[in-house]
Amino acid sequence: MGRVAAGVIDSGRGVPVVDPPTPDGVPSAPKRKRDLRAVWLIAPTMVILAVVIVYPVLQAIYLSFQKNKGVDPDTGRFVEGGFAGFDHYLMWLTGNCGSGAGTCPPGTLGSDFWPSVGVTFFFAVVTVSIEVLLGLWMATIMGRNFFGRSLLRASVLIPWAIPTAVTAKLWFFIFAENGVANSLLGTSIAWTTDPWASRFAVIVADVWKTTPFMALLILAGLQMIPQDVYEAARVDGATAWQRFKSITLPLVKPALMVAVLFRTLDVLRMYDLPAILAGTSGGTPTTTWSILAIADIRQGNLQSASALSTLIFLAIFAVAYIMVKFLGANAVRTQDEQRKGAKS
Repeated sequence: MGRVAAGVIDSGRGVPVVDPPTPDGVPSAPKRKRDLRAVWLIAPTMVILAVVIVYPVLQAIYLSFQKNKGVDPDTGRFVEGGFAGFDHYLMWLTGNCGSGAGTCPPGTLGSDFWPSVGVTFFFAVVTVSIEVLLGLWMATIMGRNFFGRSLLRASVLIPWAIPTAVTAKLWFFIFAENGVANSLLGTSIAWTTDPWASRFAVIVADVWKTTPFMALLILAGLQMIPQDVYEAARVDGATAWQRFKSITLPLVKPALMVAVLFRTLDVLRMYDLPAILAGTSGGTPTTTWSILAIADIRQGNLQSASALSTLIFLAIFAVAYIMVKFLGANAVRTQDEQRKGAKS
């Protein structure tokens, strides 16, 4: 007859778990009943995520390997789909519109892919860099103790609270031909059509709207820094710049990198702001790859637009992976990573 394992109780029936004896008479290790309550609790959420996220992604990948509905340039006949292989991906990556059409002519969507990639990453680098500098400056000011600090924090968040479409329309009126910008500067710059002027307008509008979000995340990181560290540095004779360089920047880096990650992903998906300011058709100086995908959908090319959307997804995933893996932009740190950070 087996022996009762000390301290092991079956939670389901409230009785001790009996270990069966082994051939040599030594009792085996106690067997614990696996608790599946956590699996059942998260199962509904996983099902919903599979329906609203996994299925659309798989459907988009499937459509990306199908032919667009329309006239086949090789046969001149109308076709309704069919397997296309990697033709859509090659069209976007190489600018080849097919064996019958050859290289995509200028002005077509197939020739606008790489320019849109350049515009998208240009916006990402410039806007995020400016927002980091301004957000760090604003967070440093909002972190101090002074009269009216709560009012300042609330007012700073107003641009972030305004919907993006409203912000874009507001700046569209400011940068109009007879708008506020030209009136104040005494110029007649075509802010919405000139290549570099329109890009500058998008950058200004995006920085104005999203810098408060960056400042809020950085402020949360600044408030986690103990004030005793600054007091000790002042006693040791450290200057304000030395305290900022040796204390503030290293300790606020985790929150700063998370803010940079969020904003970079937002800019890489940016659509509404440049679309309202400078138009939604492909080939404009502010055409991002999201605008290009929507323009292809409006032409009825759901299959090639799915291929472009898949390329965008892979590119954004690669950027996020690099930032999390190599740049320290990890919003969820494991216990081992926290121990390593504490030791360093």
